[in-house]
Amino acid sequence: MSVYQGLQLDPAILKQYIRKSQSAGEKRYYYAIMAARSVLIVAFAILFIGGLSQIFGQENTPMAVVLFCWMLAVRFVNFEYCIRDSLVSLGAMLGILLVAPTLAQMAPPVLLFVLHGVEFFALLTLTSQRPELGNAGLCGFSYVYLTGNPVQGEVLLQRAGLALVGYVICALILVKKHRGAHREVRFHHVVRRFSLTSLTHLWQVRMALGVSLVLTLGSVLQVQRFIWMGFACASLLSQYPYSPDTRTRVWQRIVGVLAGSGAYFVLYQLLPSGLHSMMGPLGGLCLGFCTDYRYKTAMNCFGALMMGTAIYGVQDAVVLRIVDTILGVLLGMVFAWVFHHLVTVRVLPEQERKTA
Repeated sequence: MSVYQGLQLDPAILKQYIRKSQSAGEKRYYYAIMAARSVLIVAFAILFIGGLSQIFGQENTPMAVVLFCWMLAVRFVNFEYCIRDSLVSLGAMLGILLVAPTLAQMAPPVLLFVLHGVEFFALLTLTSQRPELGNAGLCGFSYVYLTGNPVQGEVLLQRAGLALVGYVICALILVKKHRGAHREVRFHHVVRRFSLTSLTHLWQVRMALGVSLVLTLGSVLQVQRFIWMGFACASLLSQYPYSPDTRTRVWQRIVGVLAGSGAYFVLYQLLPSGLHSMMGPLGGLCLGFCTDYRYKTAMNCFGALMMGTAIYGVQDAVVLRIVDTILGVLLGMVFAWVFHHLVTVRVLPEQERKTA
C-alpha cells in the first residue's frame, strides 16, 4: 500500500492493517500514515476554515466548518441517485442550511417544531438514502450547529456567498467522484419509494421528529448552549440500523462527554494561557486516531469547549457541556421509546418489526 492510498483510508481500516501486520516496522508504517492523515486533515481544516472566515467574516465560521465537513464527505459518499439530480439536491441542501437558522430565529414557538421537522426531514430525504454511510450524522451536525449560530442582514448575504463557494467546490467533487453512479435513479424515484413500512424511512422520520423536538424545547426554554443538547440527541438517533433500544449509545455518549470534558478542564488548568487556543486542534489530531464512539465523543469535546470557554469561561462551559449532553440523550432515549411504541408497532410489518 502506498502512502497516498493509506491516507484515503478510515482509521478503523488502518487499525485493521496494524493488527494484521507481521512486523514492528510494518506497524510503525501504518501508525505513521494514521498520524500523517490526522495532521493533514487538521492543517487543511485550519487553512480552509480560517481562510473562508477571513473573507466572509468570523460570524460565518460555522458555515465554513459545515462546508469543510461536506467537502470531505462527498468524496466518498454520494446521494444514491443520478449526478444531475444530485447537483440540484446539493443546492437545495445548502439553501436549507442557509435560511433555516434565520427562519427558526423568527418563528413563533407554536410553529418552531413544525419548521424544524420539515426542514430537517427534507435534508435527510435529500442526502441520506443509506444511513449506514454516515450522511445522516453529518446532516444532524450541520443543521444543529447552524441553528445555534443564526445570522441576519448583511452577514446573511455574506453567508450566502460562502454557501455558493461551498456549492461549487462540493459540486466539482461530486461530478469527479460520482458522475457515473446511479445513472438510472432519479430523485423523484426516491420520493415515490417513501413508505413508513420501510425501516430506513421510519428511521428518517424518527430522527427528524426527535431532533426537532429537542431543538424546540431548548429554544423555547432558553437552555444555554442548547445546540449541545441537539448534538447529543442527533448522534443518538442517527445510529443505524433502526432500533428502539438506545441505552448503549446513551451511556457511551455520557461516558465520552464526562471523560472529554474532564480532560479538557485539567489540561486547561495545566497549560499556559498562550496554548489554550491549541486545544481545539489537539482534539482534532487525537480524533484522527479514534475508532470507538466513546473516544470520538471525548475528543469532539475539545473543539466545542474551546468555543464555549470563550463565552462562558472554562468551568461554566464544562458544566454546560455535561448537563446539556445528559439532557439531550435522555430526551432522545425517551422519545425513541415513545416513538417505537406509538408509531413503529402500528405501521411496521411484524417481520420487519422483529428485526428492528
